[in-house]
Amino acid sequence: MRKKSKYKPRGVLLNTMGYVMEGMTPVSQHTSFAIDVKIKTHMALMNMTQGKAGRGDIDTLIQAVNVVEALYRMGVGAEYGDAVRDGSNALHSVGVRGAKSGQFVLKSEEMKALNTIMELHDAQLEVITLKDMERAYKIVVEEFRQRKMRPIVTKEMV
Repeated sequence: MRKKSKYKPRGVLLNTMGYVMEGMTPVSQHTSFAIDVKIKTHMALMNMTQGKAGRGDIDTLIQAVNVVEALYRMGVGAEYGDAVRDGSNALHSVGVRGAKSGQFVLKSEEMKALNTIMELHDAQLEVITLKDMERAYKIVVEEFRQRKMRPIVTKEMV
């Protein structure tokens, strides 16, 4: 039996110039994408503030906060480190409580922190390019792969 090779050929870009030009355009110029992302995150935040949030809503907010953190590490919004940390901590504590009780209910400080981090998310989407978004996504995927992210775990799950 023959050993399988680890070599996997890369894909070939048919339109390299188009790829480069698209990567240089701001996300805000891709209106349908930017609007879809903003609507999805703000609906999840609204459901969270109204006490109707489910697992899908918390997952959407976790994805948005992960992208905000990755963009922050890349230098986009570098002066908002406290807001990123507070928003991440607030979302983690809501997630832990929700995993235990099944209901994702915010406290007032957590609501303020999540509102601030969502404002930062919207502002970051206005100034970044698609290439920046790709890099941020790669950072999030790599940290997930290396298990560097802080998981939401309860004592019952351990």
